[in-house]
Amino acid sequence: MFQPVSRISGTGSALPSRRVENSEVAAVVGKDPGYIVRVSGIRTRHWVELDEDCSSLAEQASRQALDRAGLTPQDLDVIIVSTTSPDMLFPSTACLLQARLGIAGIPAFDCSASCSGFLYGLSMADCFLRSGQFQRCLIVASEVKSRTLDRQDLSTAILFGDGAGAVILERAINPDHGIVSIRLHADGRYHELVKVSGGGSRQPLSPSVLENRSHTLRIQGSKLFRIAIRKLRQAIQDHVKEEKWEMADLDQVVFHQANARMIAHLCRTLEISADRCVAIMEDVGNTSSASLPMALDYANRHDRLQKGSRILLGAFGGGLTWGTALIRWG
Repeated sequence: MFQPVSRISGTGSALPSRRVENSEVAAVVGKDPGYIVRVSGIRTRHWVELDEDCSSLAEQASRQALDRAGLTPQDLDVIIVSTTSPDMLFPSTACLLQARLGIAGIPAFDCSASCSGFLYGLSMADCFLRSGQFQRCLIVASEVKSRTLDRQDLSTAILFGDGAGAVILERAINPDHGIVSIRLHADGRYHELVKVSGGGSRQPLSPSVLENRSHTLRIQGSKLFRIAIRKLRQAIQDHVKEEKWEMADLDQVVFHQANARMIAHLCRTLEISADRCVAIMEDVGNTSSASLPMALDYANRHDRLQKGSRILLGAFGGGLTWGTALIRWG
């Protein structure tokens, strides 16, 4: 008898209404717009307006995913939201999303693993479904990084955008399709590499925190990417080998959309051709944990995911956290 698996039955994504071109950002940081393209591969990103927030983006992406799965909010058994930019410290953005979807009673909670958060949420949902506790899960990654940016900080202002991505995960009994396996990792020794230090219990909001701009996002980009690429590359190689796959077997590869040069480096060192790699950061920037499900939705909408396609997901983020997922689409 086949063991139950979980499969993605619907994807969705959402972007804020405001489109921010490189020229706007470059004028603030004192650089030429072409510089931003050269160092990041990003040309535009989207930032929220006053009437938009993390839960509103999450709702838009969730409703798209539900529609594509042929489901309604009432069909859901659990809601998991990945975010490090929630509407508020508590209640969770997942509970606010649940209210927006007009449902009540089912569990709803957030997870925080920075840019790897979607994979952490997907792994939890996969375990729920395989155990039989739930039948259908909504996993959303929604980020509003523009509100924690120091617009004059060159290392962050040019990179980050806002957005949300969502998937519906359903329990199924078909060993040939669905999530094959997910592997998660973390190393807290590198917690200083990317952080928002102010606003928590260690540094509560105060005039000095605001004056020092400790409530804004800070990143040690060169060191972070150097360590993260090494760890993610090794994790990918180990995971693929563990499942007895080969790099040549991968039909589509979706990396965290952090930086075009980082993605190109991973593809080159792993011998993955560029035509198999999904890249959307040119138009949306780095949307943190939302980047994986947004890129997955892009690939799905553009018919890049065929039944039986072998897909690799890979991400790294603050913490340091990183993870991989292998999927047989269908």
